[in-house]
Amino acid sequence: MLDKKKIPYRYRDYRQEPLSQKEIRHVLGLLGAKPHAVLRRNDKAFKQLGLTGEEDARTLIRHMADHPTLLQRPIGVYRKKAAVGRPPEALLDLVKPKT
Repeated sequence: MLDKKKIPYRYRDYRQEPLSQKEIRHVLGLLGAKPHAVLRRNDKAFKQLGLTGEEDARTLIRHMADHPTLLQRPIGVYRKKAAVGRPPEALLDLVKPKT
């Protein structure tokens, strides 16, 4: 979608280059969200780790850094904003000029 609109971006493969705990906290701050809001409860790691989704933020962030599939994706970051690309069009809102 971004390619089609000729919007430049850098793709980061979350499996090859997972976000650190610090980066996850930063992205959550940009999203204005708690870890619970971006937790993939249907992920295999969620079940394997015995998570309930009620864990404290520090625990969830640690697990998201160790098991990047637990984090909703894609997440776009542009300047001082971020958006979860669900639906994908939400990423376009990041680059829209303010009116």
